[in-house]
Amino acid sequence: MRFFLLIACLVAAPAWAQSSAALFAATLHDFDDRPFAFEQLRGKPLIVNFWARWCGPCRKEIPELAAAHDKYGKRGLVVVGIALDDKVEATKDFAKAYEMRYTGLLAKEGGIALMQATGNAKAVVPFTLVIDRQGKVIGSKLGAMNHAEIEAAASQLLGAK
Repeated sequence: MRFFLLIACLVAAPAWAQSSAALFAATLHDFDDRPFAFEQLRGKPLIVNFWARWCGPCRKEIPELAAAHDKYGKRGLVVVGIALDDKVEATKDFAKAYEMRYTGLLAKEGGIALMQATGNAKAVVPFTLVIDRQGKVIGSKLGAMNHAEIEAAASQLLGAK
């Protein structure tokens, strides 16, 4: 019962407000400032987290996201952190200091619009999307996700085992 309540909390926003189309159409940048077409992640179960270096709650959830990457990455789950930043070196240093072992990308100047296009009208961070293999947003969370919420999202994406 507790699992289903967590999933219900993650899927609180209306489906019409959440679309992955803009995300899969986006070209972001990796931490070496190389273009990264998000489309290459289509077909994979994703936890996509928008964050910023100055965001306190973002800093608190990074270890939980890294743990999910470590635990479920071999089963196919892809955790992606999208930084709302255009300072490549500063973001890269931050990611290293916080041991972000999952895929890190920079939204640069388009991050606010990208969050709004995916259902975060106020463009507040942290903001997390849970996207299934078909590219459908099956959950989202405005604010930091805790361990139980991340576990529930991973279980839903990968099938409970």
